[in-house]
Amino acid sequence: MDKFMKLAIEEAKRGIQNGDGGPFGAVIVKDGKVVGKGHNCVVKEHDPTCHGEMQAIRQASKNLDTFDLKGCVIYTTGEPCPMCLGAIIWAHIDMIYYGCNVMDTATIGFADEEYYKQLYKKDKSEYMKELDRDECLKLYNDYKEIKKKTHY
Repeated sequence: MDKFMKLAIEEAKRGIQNGDGGPFGAVIVKDGKVVGKGHNCVVKEHDPTCHGEMQAIRQASKNLDTFDLKGCVIYTTGEPCPMCLGAIIWAHIDMIYYGCNVMDTATIGFADEEYYKQLYKKDKSEYMKELDRDECLKLYNDYKEIKKKTHY
């Protein structure tokens, strides 16, 4: 067994034992060292964004003092849901290693496949509407005027 996946599994077990949430643990590694880890804390925190991958990204970003996790890899017990996959991509993590796939996750009651279907609907107007675009464009234009940006 891969040593980092083993750590992700141990993290998930810790979360289950504490009653924090589902069986999802994640570990982020850079240059062979763990820089972040986390497990599902949705139940504990009453927060639907507290997935293991999200927790690990938050910790790694804090530990490395950056939002750019280029050069890192993530090990996670389950194939990332759309939210976590988006966060992993935004964080520039180089590689994702996962244990169980979306179909495995469905067998224990998690409907990640449904969330993927929602993302790829052709008619997003059922759940998305543009509002106050002109005011928001002013905000964007103000942002464009900032000479020294510390983020992208």
